[in-house]
Amino acid sequence: MIVGLSSGLLHSNSVLASDNIKQSCQRNFNYSIYLSGLHTGNMTRTENWQGKSAVITSTSKASILGIGTQYQQRTELSWSDTTNEWLTNTFHQRVSGFRSRDMQVTLDHHGLGSRVDVDGEVTNYQSSTIPLRDVDTLAIQIRENVINGRQQFALIRQASDAIEPYQFYVKDTLMVAIKPWGKIQLIPVEQTGAEEVTYFFAPSMNYQLVKAHYHGMILQGIIELDSYASSCDPIAKN
Repeated sequence: MIVGLSSGLLHSNSVLASDNIKQSCQRNFNYSIYLSGLHTGNMTRTENWQGKSAVITSTSKASILGIGTQYQQRTELSWSDTTNEWLTNTFHQRVSGFRSRDMQVTLDHHGLGSRVDVDGEVTNYQSSTIPLRDVDTLAIQIRENVINGRQQFALIRQASDAIEPYQFYVKDTLMVAIKPWGKIQLIPVEQTGAEEVTYFFAPSMNYQLVKAHYHGMILQGIIELDSYASSCDPIAKN
């Protein structure tokens, strides 16, 4: 998942992050990828917003276990006024090299059902209550929950061969030095489950994801934000 990855919290009287999106705007992110402390690649992520829907494209190139790996994903997501959350509509993921695959997924029934086509083999998945999401929509929903003051919550990711339930725990803020941003305040969110990840969101950058740490059994993966540009909010930094 590391190759495919966004001052106080607002509370119940706050406006949802979904209400702060302009009718048409774009966010661009560039991250460095580190595996076991070594810089092994880069990832770019572009969010194109139209009101309460978006198309997100992510690409990365990295060396994993000595294998050159390229990752591409295009996600369509939208805000549900029925359940008040971000939902994945469809996503298409291509990976070459390590764990190569061509994966196309469509979701229905407010995200509770999915049709997953991996290299021509189709499987259907169901969730009883929590919507299934891709990794990009997952990150946006985590950010939404952080902005609105939630301290603990559950989400489910649609993987290539299973659905993976996660629990999330929002921790106390930290002051962390990250180039080129200097020392900034970050809100850590710990993910437990099939994959253990810690996400770090920066309130001073409109709660964008500036770092993520993948706690693997073999590999320790980290992504860190190198540059960020946005027409969606006035406090974006270049």
